[in-house]
Amino acid sequence: MKIVDVELTLFNWDDIPPTRYHAGSVNSGGRSNLGLLTVRTDQGIDGHAFLGGATNPAETDAGALIRFLKPVLMGKDPLARTDLHAALRAKQRTAGLRTVGACDTALWDIAAKAANLPLYKFLGAGRSSIGAYASSQILDGRQAYAGEAAEFKAAGWKAYKIHPPQDPDEDIKVCEAVRKSVGDGYTLMLDSTWSYRYPEALKVGRAIEEMGFHWYEDPLNEEDIYSYVKLRQKLSIPILATEYPAGDIGTYAVWLTERATDYLRGDIPVKGGLSTMIKTAHLAEAFHMNYEVHHGGNSLNNMAQLHFACSLRNTTYFEVLLPHGAHKYGLLNDVTIDKNGMAHCPETPGIGAEIDFDLIKKKQIAVLK
Repeated sequence: MKIVDVELTLFNWDDIPPTRYHAGSVNSGGRSNLGLLTVRTDQGIDGHAFLGGATNPAETDAGALIRFLKPVLMGKDPLARTDLHAALRAKQRTAGLRTVGACDTALWDIAAKAANLPLYKFLGAGRSSIGAYASSQILDGRQAYAGEAAEFKAAGWKAYKIHPPQDPDEDIKVCEAVRKSVGDGYTLMLDSTWSYRYPEALKVGRAIEEMGFHWYEDPLNEEDIYSYVKLRQKLSIPILATEYPAGDIGTYAVWLTERATDYLRGDIPVKGGLSTMIKTAHLAEAFHMNYEVHHGGNSLNNMAQLHFACSLRNTTYFEVLLPHGAHKYGLLNDVTIDKNGMAHCPETPGIGAEIDFDLIKKKQIAVLK
């Protein structure tokens, strides 16, 4: 089997609700665009991926994908993923990891289709579903968080994660309000998105530790390894880091050698694809650590990551970032959560994404070849 064509169709995404998770992830204009990547083979098996998201338009990276990564893929065997991923990663300084991640996802789609298996089975999974948690954006006031958490608990979701206002004292009050709303037995997490310095991080960490939170995510700047080490020594609540820095497998090493985090983390666009995530998840398992999968930024990434999460022995939840309208677009069969709080993998070969080609044609901006 050989790759005979690579093309990227850019299409508009309109009417996105306002979103804010941290200073670098905001959409207040309601518009973005995605790219549908198609990798074609001489055996008629196409692989697909989406590039971009609500806060990272595909147009930012589209040209680099075609200019730098398409030549790497053309004429190659798409099943030779290890070699192709290494060659794609070698271009990351010019093309960026989001483009590498998209290409890698399309290759996994081809491989599972060629094996006539849904991706989770191709990856060796013994389960086809996993519990989901709702992951808030920054909301207006403590009661907004408390009310939202209670709604998702009532709907059967397994857990709720807070992206707080990023003021330490107010963040503690938000966590208190949410804990009171859902009761002591419900699983809660806090993701402070790199917003504290060490004394603030310690204060908040001790507070949510007493409230029985499940994990404490990204409280410090991702470059402040020294403070992460100190923080981990002072707290018993598990610390979850490594969502950033943006980088491939090599960026994880210092977190392990310095014992700076309890869990590892990653996603397709930030880490350069499922191939990196698989390696680092197995690395985490060797250290008896969890690898928790971050939101993938768009619908097709999230579906691919759902298959991946189901294939891991050392991950516990599937993240669903809120609001839904800011992250679900371009598929006819987007991931849904059932009344028991479970996300289920499609059973068709490959990733199983039913792409809304009519929508993409209607919203098309350009086709890059």
